[in-house]
Amino acid sequence: MEKKQFQAESQRLLEMMVNSIYSQKEIFLREIISNASDAIDKIYYQALTDDQMTFNQDDYYIRIEPDQENRTLTIKDTGIGMTREELETNLGTIAKSGSLDFKNQVEMEDGQEIIGQFGVGFYSSFMVADKVTVYTRALHHEEGYKWESNGQDGYTIEPIDREEVGTEIIIQLKENTEDENYDEFLEEQRLTSIIKKYSDFIRYPIKMDVTEQKPKEDDEETFEEVTEEQTLNNMVPIWRKNKQELTDEDYESFYQEKRFGFDQPLSHLHISVDGMVRFQSILYIPEQLPFNYYSQDFEKGLELYSNGVLIMEKCADLLPDHFSFVKGIVDSEDLSLNISREILQQDKQVRLISKNIEKKVKNHLLSLLKNDREKYEKFFDAFGRQLKYGVYAEFGANKEKLQDLLLFYSSSEKKLVSLSEYVERMPEDQEYIYYATGESHDRIENLPQTELVKDKGYEILYFTDEVDEFAIKMLMQYDDKEFKSVASGDLDLEDEETKQEAEKQKEEHKDLLTEMKEILGNKVKDVKLSTRLKSHPVCLSAEGEVSIEMEKVLKQMPDNQNIEANKVLEINNKHDIFQALVDAHENDKEKVQLYTNILYNQALLIEGLPVDDPVALTNDMCKVMA
Repeated sequence: MEKKQFQAESQRLLEMMVNSIYSQKEIFLREIISNASDAIDKIYYQALTDDQMTFNQDDYYIRIEPDQENRTLTIKDTGIGMTREELETNLGTIAKSGSLDFKNQVEMEDGQEIIGQFGVGFYSSFMVADKVTVYTRALHHEEGYKWESNGQDGYTIEPIDREEVGTEIIIQLKENTEDENYDEFLEEQRLTSIIKKYSDFIRYPIKMDVTEQKPKEDDEETFEEVTEEQTLNNMVPIWRKNKQELTDEDYESFYQEKRFGFDQPLSHLHISVDGMVRFQSILYIPEQLPFNYYSQDFEKGLELYSNGVLIMEKCADLLPDHFSFVKGIVDSEDLSLNISREILQQDKQVRLISKNIEKKVKNHLLSLLKNDREKYEKFFDAFGRQLKYGVYAEFGANKEKLQDLLLFYSSSEKKLVSLSEYVERMPEDQEYIYYATGESHDRIENLPQTELVKDKGYEILYFTDEVDEFAIKMLMQYDDKEFKSVASGDLDLEDEETKQEAEKQKEEHKDLLTEMKEILGNKVKDVKLSTRLKSHPVCLSAEGEVSIEMEKVLKQMPDNQNIEANKVLEINNKHDIFQALVDAHENDKEKVQLYTNILYNQALLIEGLPVDDPVALTNDMCKVMA
């Protein structure tokens, strides 16, 4: 038996791979199982070109054998095995991949792919092992070999008698420490969960003896421990099955099996792309908003597989933020992975997959909106706010992608409508898309500012989400129609006669309006007579980019910079209260101040804004009553 040093020169390189490259120790089992699957694939490909060989799928499997007494974990496969030269090349040279060489030599058929590419996966076993022993015999070779190493000072190779073709890897686990429990990799339940997590869709059965409590045959009320060999993996992933063979129940079962949520999926997409980039995917639109969706704890992302092997549980790069609610999986053969196969390299393939997914999700949602309105409105109730954030985010970079997915409550329809539906109903003389903001539909319905717009017969969109107006400010227009708030200072809906009358009234009562502005000081930018009010005595409007509703939202934010709207107090000169103001201005200056303060506070309350001094307001009301 000859002892040899690793050809990759440094023990430090092996230590780096064991201690730094892999983020979780459980990954070692994924890597060894993937290598075992590759070994069986190699026999399959040889059988395709060798008429003397037959490939009976039932003869090929991977077996896991935990031995708690001796603290060893054995992984066996019935694959192609290795010759002495291959042992030295594949296991004696760190980062040398036999699978990659084979992949480069053989033209893949039947859509199958060799999984391993980097040749370091085997060495991940030293994260948990004090010693690794490999018994192997290559196909068409009479002699077997034993390879052994502690991962520190080289390895040994010696010939052995071995009847079976294939490979057996025995991992002698490290001793437990205060921080690490290596015995967990001997527990049936833990091994089962790791295999289900990472290797559920390996093409060959992964078998293990599993002990379960079962009722006795002669006494169903009495249970006994029964140990039976079970296949732990599903083997054929649902996304590789024909869509026509699958039912909604199949997709829902997969959703529950993968624990994407406690709800039922509202809708699903089954995607298969074979072009510049190849991938298969099953995506779900959840029914309910996750409880932590708008918290820092929520992680977006899709499960990412490479040839059926789980690479990442949450691959955020595959989803834009505005579709972060989407759940599901992506499986691709074309991914560029780093050496540990845990991290994506940011390359063209990733961007192409992400762009494709974004487009397909959008088209799917548009199809729901058109063909299943009830289901879409249920989705929008849960995730519509996220779409609005998407319009607002990144300085409106995604607004054109998302604008047709938005819904808002309509004053005339009394239900949710799309921007397209609103524009289609607009009268020919209507220039703008009108909206009103408030805490609820009922509150908006009673806003004084809506009177003139409704009187013109124009539809108003009701904004009740704090993000609504910010998103619309970023959107600016839809189908060449600009958005305008009913509280805007320049509605410009009056006819010429009304405008002339308003100018006349403004000139006639300019001293009163000036005095009211002086009383209110910097609380308002201006006081003016209103042309929008019909029955209400007073309202507030805003000039500039910041509306009153936006001011309320901004003041609730942690980094409040005290941004305020330029408020204008509008007085209805056709209301009885205005005549009282005129009389007071001529006869009682104290009453002008009293009435002005009451009207201003009344306008604040209508807008849902806090009154600066509630005590002063109640005192003023008492003076009027007295």
